[in-house]
Amino acid sequence: QVQLVESGGGLVQAGGSLRLSCAASGRTFSSNAMGWFRQSPGKEREFVATISWSGGTTYYADSVKGRFTISRDRAKNAVYLQMNSLKPEDTATYYCAVSYVGMATRELDRYDYWGQGTQVTVSS
Repeated sequence: QVQLVESGGGLVQAGGSLRLSCAASGRTFSSNAMGWFRQSPGKEREFVATISWSGGTTYYADSVKGRFTISRDRAKNAVYLQMNSLKPEDTATYYCAVSYVGMATRELDRYDYWGQGTQVTVSS
């Protein structure tokens, strides 16, 4: 059974940093793109960042570009999101996901495995 488990969320002041981790188990995803999405109460889930199967291609939402960095460790079947210069508007539940394609993709419906989410709260 495939499981994605996020960790690293928490409460941080504006301008601070957090590093999210996502560990996958149940099968190997070395040929799959992986991504991070987020969702705030009353809003739709939105794309944050994605990384290709090789790690060679990454895309970011405009709102996080230059502040967030996605990376992966294929040997550990894991993906990470380094979040710097956090803003109150980054407050959300963050989800990692695995795509059924290998290329990096922003499209939510190209992801078929999802974690349970980790809460990130940024205070002003």
